[in-house]
Amino acid sequence: MEPIMIAPFTSLLSHSRFFLTLRSQEGTYHSLILFRLTPESLVSAKDGSTYTEGVSNGTNPMFNQIYVMESSCPHLGADLSHADIEECESSIIAVCPWHRYDFDLRTGKSETGLRACTYAVEVKPDPIDGIDKVYVETPAGGTGWRLVELRPVSEEFADPPPRPAPPLLPVIAALAVSESTIDEPVVPIHNPPTTLMQWAVLILNTPNPTLKVQRTREAVNLFRTGKLASIGHKSPNAPRPPDIPPREENFARNTVDPAKVKNRKNRAVMLHALANIEQWAIDLAWDIIARFGPSHPNVPPAFFSDFTKMALDESKHFTLLTSRLSDISPSTPYGTMPVHASLWESASVTSTSLRSRLAIIHLVHEARGLDVNPGTIERFRKAGDAESVKVMEVIHADEVTHVTSGHRWFTWVCEQEGNVDPVQAFREEVRRGWRGDVKGPFNVEDRGKAGMTREFYEGLKGEMGMPQVNGRGPLDMKPLQDAVASVGVEYETQ
Repeated sequence: MEPIMIAPFTSLLSHSRFFLTLRSQEGTYHSLILFRLTPESLVSAKDGSTYTEGVSNGTNPMFNQIYVMESSCPHLGADLSHADIEECESSIIAVCPWHRYDFDLRTGKSETGLRACTYAVEVKPDPIDGIDKVYVETPAGGTGWRLVELRPVSEEFADPPPRPAPPLLPVIAALAVSESTIDEPVVPIHNPPTTLMQWAVLILNTPNPTLKVQRTREAVNLFRTGKLASIGHKSPNAPRPPDIPPREENFARNTVDPAKVKNRKNRAVMLHALANIEQWAIDLAWDIIARFGPSHPNVPPAFFSDFTKMALDESKHFTLLTSRLSDISPSTPYGTMPVHASLWESASVTSTSLRSRLAIIHLVHEARGLDVNPGTIERFRKAGDAESVKVMEVIHADEVTHVTSGHRWFTWVCEQEGNVDPVQAFREEVRRGWRGDVKGPFNVEDRGKAGMTREFYEGLKGEMGMPQVNGRGPLDMKPLQDAVASVGVEYETQ
């Protein structure tokens, strides 16, 4: 099996664990975890000179401490990104956080008799530029493998000196939230959630954006470290998500028709508008978990790993944007400017079909973000706002992985429906669930990286009239209008 180049070795020195996602030419996805351990001989190094580019000749002891294995435990599919690493007499093992199953990082063998897939790793100098690069064995059963995601698991696994964690949201005094909301604990005192479904619905019903972010962080950490009783999607008593996630009173009062905010493009307004999108995106990540998990009991645990990771990303994006907004415009914190709720009409229209939800939200709305983000970054750059450029570059890189997840699970649904052609299924969903053209210009490179090749979206037009749900006539949007705004299912032009 031909190895694939993952990254220059120096790119892996910031953290000790990385998510890897590979996709084959045939459209098969493999999610992996890369563990970069520090050899004992280097732990006590005082001068920090443990690695020098181009002089190792492939013999640096750090090169022998990189391991790659499948990201899901072969027992019950737990996310192994937060596995404990333990050294035994003759091996190094990863211990699953859910049920403590152990797997040798070199062989994948477990004392339980199970075996995880592991992949050989080699670090060698590039013959052209001399830079040490990391190569990983590709999975069997596919051709033309491509790396579509490489990013740190979390700041928890940042190598010393650790990067500072993203700050919490700035004080949002102007929101005039009630004292009871501010004082509400992250984990409810009475009937605290014990399953991922319960956490998802709690977060969806949390109006305060600061608390929503904090609860997202808490829920994802509990899920990854095996501290929840279960995912909970197979329970007959799984809680139902709200039709519309509630918003605080001041936020709702500032929600207007999108046309009224489109052309106001100073930096503060742009940051505020982007933060608004990210707050809805947090809810969308939790909503797909809570709304479609119970109706798809056979969905693999990796589905929940992908969308909890997405929820955590959107929380990070919201925090970065609101913090940046506070820096450049302290007098207009988040919640004080007009916002809109365009995303949630699409969520309502697709509320009865996982295939539709993935197509419209993740492969139309989020893919459009890949098209317009470079232009937004350039606007901040021309304004001399280097810090906002950095924030948007982080967001854009993460959004590529979100579209990748949308494509991955859209193709999975198509397979479950009898190997339906994903391209034709997507175009059908857009015609039924979108209004107007799927607009360019397109970011062909990043769309392609996420699996969205040109045949998915070129020459495509939505034919939806009045929103309908499951053929039952026009969708009643009045509750949404009352809570947020009258919106249309269309792009916000950047």
